[in-house]
Amino acid sequence: MIEPLVVIVPAYNAEPTLAKVVKDVRRNLPGALVIGVDDGSTDGSRHLLRTVADETIEFDQNRGKGAALRAGFDAALKKGAAAVLTIDSDGQHDAAFAPAIVGALDRADIVIGTRDLSGKAVPRHRRIANMISSAARRAVSGGNVRASQSGYRAIKSDVLRKVHAVGDRYEFETDFIIRAARAGFTTVNVPISTIYGSPSYFREFRDAWLVIKVLWRHRAGIFKR
Repeated sequence: MIEPLVVIVPAYNAEPTLAKVVKDVRRNLPGALVIGVDDGSTDGSRHLLRTVADETIEFDQNRGKGAALRAGFDAALKKGAAAVLTIDSDGQHDAAFAPAIVGALDRADIVIGTRDLSGKAVPRHRRIANMISSAARRAVSGGNVRASQSGYRAIKSDVLRKVHAVGDRYEFETDFIIRAARAGFTTVNVPISTIYGSPSYFREFRDAWLVIKVLWRHRAGIFKR
């Protein structure tokens, strides 16, 4: 497995699930360095991150998941990471799949944990939104990207150095994967379990609109490749 590995855990008001997420990561990836990024939480997430993560990055106010990931990527590169794993702090990503996701970096530059969104347990609006956005992303990126809004990813450090995505919220992840695909980096998907329960901070209209704008700008060639 690729080493050194840094696990980045962006957190916003995730106190009920945060400790278990980090504990499970450590059990499945015992040699990894864990960097927690507190995105201006108003609950006990910041204090909790200080006790469970190896290092923390703290924002005084909420800046968005994209800003949190960007800060985490910068910190990981400064630590000399060969790769990073990103995992959400809300407990919807099963850390048991982390070794398989990281292990797949031996055949690709980016690995995305992909959930089956067709089941009845997945909220209907979430299934529809994911199907539409994934179809649009496949069209824009040439067909080699699935579930690119998933926050469960392993990424080689070379990608982080060369791909400079824009956006501070959820659109960052879409912009990142499209830019990486167009830069020639390869992506594979690893199946993971579908876990829903904790509330999502993805705002259906605001964040979906930001993602749509990213797709349109790439489609129109506004951004430099």
